[in-house]
Amino acid sequence: MGTSILEALNVRVEGSGNHYLVFSHGFGTDQSAWQRVLPYFTPRYSVILYDLVCAGSVNPDYFDYRRYTTLDAYVDDLLNILDSLHVTTCAYVGHSISAMIGMLASIRRPNLFSKLILIGASPRFLNDKDYHGGFEQGDFEQVFSAMKANYEAWVNGFAPLAVGADVPTAVREFSRTLFNMRPDISLFVSRTVFNSDLRGILGLVKVPCVIMQAARDCSVPAAVATYMEEHLGGRSTVLWLDSEGHLPHLSAPSYLANQLDIALLS
Repeated sequence: MGTSILEALNVRVEGSGNHYLVFSHGFGTDQSAWQRVLPYFTPRYSVILYDLVCAGSVNPDYFDYRRYTTLDAYVDDLLNILDSLHVTTCAYVGHSISAMIGMLASIRRPNLFSKLILIGASPRFLNDKDYHGGFEQGDFEQVFSAMKANYEAWVNGFAPLAVGADVPTAVREFSRTLFNMRPDISLFVSRTVFNSDLRGILGLVKVPCVIMQAARDCSVPAAVATYMEEHLGGRSTVLWLDSEGHLPHLSAPSYLANQLDIALLS
């Protein structure tokens, strides 16, 4: 990136609290996904928001296909942002792909993170022997084929499934940010995420973790949250959400904010 990372990834710090809180969004959204949750935390925290390089709100020229083949490059971005802001410790909230990015970052720099809150996290989406990730390889190939054949039709089908709740505004919002992504970047990131297997690193995560998992999430089975709790290396708990779908910050923002408060104080 020729420009600074703070500018390139649209980094913002909202609020004026003494403690830093990072909100990092998942695949298919951007930092606007937190807009209805944010007001609950800005009175007490300095909240750091940014866009993943794959988000539609970021100049697609910054997306380097050679660099972003694994999640490690996204970890580099996160750590560079925190260093650029001179953050020495923070609590971190990561949704989906960003939950895994946060865990990897905490392995590299454990003293930088006081707590990880992992929403809809999955170290592996593919089923494997005794592991139930929720998908078979053929499922992914169907998704990739659909994305390549007609991206608009794929978004229109995927967004309601992912939101998983009867909240039309959330479906519209998720559809909007999915459509903002360049389809080739969206497909590339989907392949990266779906082919990742981070089960082997869970034991290296020593920072306290709260796993926030909806009981009904088409992307992440409940069994994954239990698996993570059993395999994370530090103190971890599962906070089961009484919500539907993979995007509670869009479909039930007030409820999620309350649960985040509980997680941060636990």
